[in-house]
Amino acid sequence: MSITIAPEQVNQIVHNLHHNPFEVLGRHPYEQNGKVESWVIRAYLPDASAAWVVCPEERTEYPMQPMHNPHFFVCVVQNPNLSNYQLRIKEGDQERVVYDPYAFSSPRITDVDIHLFAEGNHHRIYEKLGAHTTKIDGVAGVYFALWAPNARNVSLLGDFNSWDGRKHQMRKGSSGIWELFIPELTVGTAYKYEVKNWEGHIYEKSDPYGFQQEVRPKTASIVADLSSYEWNDAEWMEKRRNSKPLEQPISVYEMHLGSWMHASADEPTKLLSGEGEPVIVSEWKEEARYLSYYELVDKLIPYVKELGYTHIEVLPVAEHPFDGSWGYQVTGYYAPTSRYGNPEDFMYFVDKCHENGIGVIVDWVPGHFPKDGHGLAFFDGTHLYEHGDPRKGEHKEWGTLVFNYNRNEVRNFLVANALFWFDKYHIDGIRVDAVASMLYLNYCRKDGEWIANEYGGCENIEAADFLRQVNSLLFSYFPGVLSIAEESTSWPMVSWPTYTGGLGFNMKWNMGWMHDMLDYFNMDPWFRQFHQNNLTFSMWYHHSENYMLALSHDEIVHGKSNIIGKMPGDEWQKFANVRCLFGYMFAHPGKKTMFMSMEFAQWNEWNVWADLDWGLLQYHHHKTLKQFFSELNGLYQSEPALYSRDFEEEGFEWIDCTDNRHSVVAFIRRGKDPNEFIVAICNFTPQPHSHYRVGVPEKGFYTEIFNTDASKYGGSNMGNYGGKWTDDWSFHNMPYSLDVCLPPLGVLMFKIDRKKTQAALQGN
Repeated sequence: MSITIAPEQVNQIVHNLHHNPFEVLGRHPYEQNGKVESWVIRAYLPDASAAWVVCPEERTEYPMQPMHNPHFFVCVVQNPNLSNYQLRIKEGDQERVVYDPYAFSSPRITDVDIHLFAEGNHHRIYEKLGAHTTKIDGVAGVYFALWAPNARNVSLLGDFNSWDGRKHQMRKGSSGIWELFIPELTVGTAYKYEVKNWEGHIYEKSDPYGFQQEVRPKTASIVADLSSYEWNDAEWMEKRRNSKPLEQPISVYEMHLGSWMHASADEPTKLLSGEGEPVIVSEWKEEARYLSYYELVDKLIPYVKELGYTHIEVLPVAEHPFDGSWGYQVTGYYAPTSRYGNPEDFMYFVDKCHENGIGVIVDWVPGHFPKDGHGLAFFDGTHLYEHGDPRKGEHKEWGTLVFNYNRNEVRNFLVANALFWFDKYHIDGIRVDAVASMLYLNYCRKDGEWIANEYGGCENIEAADFLRQVNSLLFSYFPGVLSIAEESTSWPMVSWPTYTGGLGFNMKWNMGWMHDMLDYFNMDPWFRQFHQNNLTFSMWYHHSENYMLALSHDEIVHGKSNIIGKMPGDEWQKFANVRCLFGYMFAHPGKKTMFMSMEFAQWNEWNVWADLDWGLLQYHHHKTLKQFFSELNGLYQSEPALYSRDFEEEGFEWIDCTDNRHSVVAFIRRGKDPNEFIVAICNFTPQPHSHYRVGVPEKGFYTEIFNTDASKYGGSNMGNYGGKWTDDWSFHNMPYSLDVCLPPLGVLMFKIDRKKTQAALQGN
């Protein structure tokens, strides 16, 4: 090793053109006769006027001399046993002492890591790439690693180097992974990557694997430690691991954390770590701020628990730049949004949900990402994460880019991301957004705007294989969780296991049922007699997939009106229609999802910038509707016949679906126990029927266990005095029948009382 160095090498460092600055900078042995006699130490310090090498063990300093550039310093240390050293740097009137990052050359990423990542199978790549606190040679700091194979140079930026890309230039490995350890950096450090392409264009990027980001509009990543939180949900996790979710009640409260409720802007934000700065809702509503994850624990969880929902589904919590996107244009796939707190605060939110018996489902967006400059778009100066051809790589309707599922490292980024949320945040399920847009190459594209697959079809084979990989791994690592597809087409076997050729989800939103129901309830009840098929069609296919019945946020925005506003008639009929709709929904096979505000019949559409209209709960109809949902959820969870055989053909049986003249249907829901069944009778018009006969399979007393028309829910209180005895009158191909009073726009549910029946029969 020569003490001198060529000017060309110095210029490469000065102008940030060297792909491996460790070849020039740092500590290099000076050998004579095969032995290390001394060390040559070089440092590029753009703002320094003088520098010294400090040897703490010797308590000595060695002055450094400029070479070929006034800020490129060199010195020789006559100590063959030199270990850690520091640099004392004079910058103007200030001096500081730091460890030299180029003295720590040990890579943290192994050949095995590189191999697995290159083939798309490194399931915990987030523990290798990104920013991680660690110790090297006894010195604490942060190790950074970034995949940017086509970049010419990559540097780190942050307050620690005045956002100057010349000061912390990274080293490129053979796999296209750039890395650097910076001593003495800590959790909370903001940073970005300066990525330079071969034309010299510079892109400032946040970390694709970053665990935290600054509050928008700032876009830097923040070093975070996800291992410090102490979880208290071991019992929940063990119970989940041994559960069979398809045989359990699942009633989901879908919500957007930022618009459920706000706080006053002048009230300090409560965080797990203490008081924090308030995050204002938006430039349009500066008098309000977001609730933190910590505050949502105190307000949201008791509310959802009171309503009786089994799960909370949150619209994407992954970091996103624009509030109005609802979270569906993600820039930080590994970072819960900082709008509501830090990663530890979100862990606390999930932990407390589990403590209160509530599962957490997170919307996940692997189908597309925005074009924001700090995000994944054109990441290393090339189309790295997205397809280069816009016919495959761009959603023009949404203004977003499409992931290249054919690139192993990109697929690995997404597969590991799905596993990450379960691993680090203990979530209980994902709802995968816009699956149809992933599965079809011609989705929202005109002829000539898309490219067929290798077989000439419109199916995106790579995307389908990617989804199979995600779901197969997800249930392997985390049994008992949910993977729900928002899929609106006829793609077969979406919720079938991958070993049968399915996509591997364990549930799929039933979009057909949703459209049929909303079309049906939107029409005047007199016309419903001509559209009985809307009610009955879903029963032909309800067991072909594992369906979730969802009335989501998409149905109450963009001029569609909220649920109550879709209903015909006067105010009383509107509320009765809402109760009728949800009564039928909970009696119908399939798990349940409904969006916030529907539980108390908010008149206004959902507004991402505003609170829900909580003031409506002072009025009788809205307050009683909230009680209706609480008791409906309670009934649903207490009756296995309503949930245990949702996806089996034998779990449902028509009594009568042909009475379109009265717009009435009657059916049976059956549980695993053959003696466990519920009779549901639904009247979809305002015309009551005082003597309506319905066939039933067994003789005895049938208790009226639920009536959507009960006065406590705001109804007219027509019913059957608690229940009805059967008549020995065969009807609807059943050996017995009930003569019931059928209320207007009402859903009745009956359950045979075997004790009362047995006592009566023995008495006879």
